[in-house]
Amino acid sequence: MATIPVASAFAGHARQSLAEGGIAAEARTTRKRAGATLFLARANHKTRNPAASGRSMSNYLVAMEAAWLVRDVDGIDDAIGVAVSEAGKRLNDKNKEYVEVEVGATPCPACGEPFDSAFIAANTALVGLLLEIDVFNADGEKHASRIAKSEVGGALRDVPLDIIEVVETEDDDSSE
Repeated sequence: MATIPVASAFAGHARQSLAEGGIAAEARTTRKRAGATLFLARANHKTRNPAASGRSMSNYLVAMEAAWLVRDVDGIDDAIGVAVSEAGKRLNDKNKEYVEVEVGATPCPACGEPFDSAFIAANTALVGLLLEIDVFNADGEKHASRIAKSEVGGALRDVPLDIIEVVETEDDDSSE
């Protein structure tokens, strides 16, 4: 496992030692060089190379649900159109054109048949939107979910997001 210098008066010597192959495999190693003590710490999640440890990165399709509030609407179709349009505009303004936006589906409690996820009361609608994003080179499903929420949540501030489904997708390189 690769190490990185933590603190030293002679950090240049530690870098030179690492470049020459002096890699410590322990969690914390102490070395003496020219009268100074060098502390080397194991690489953390930000500095490690997952490919070197045998773990492979995967691509994922992440589906999220967003609750969009629309005021002063006359009908369901109007509310759905405004919600999809406003969400798309905010995503495009933040250069997130790769996020797919469409109206969500809610199953009927009686028959189970899906219908558009929208509710109107007092000329105000709550529209459930389905947002899909492809996440590349994630460590796992949880990592892909965090990446997706971060990407979409940054553009859609103050909009509640919930992860619905995470599906691992095929690598484009493996199909060739």
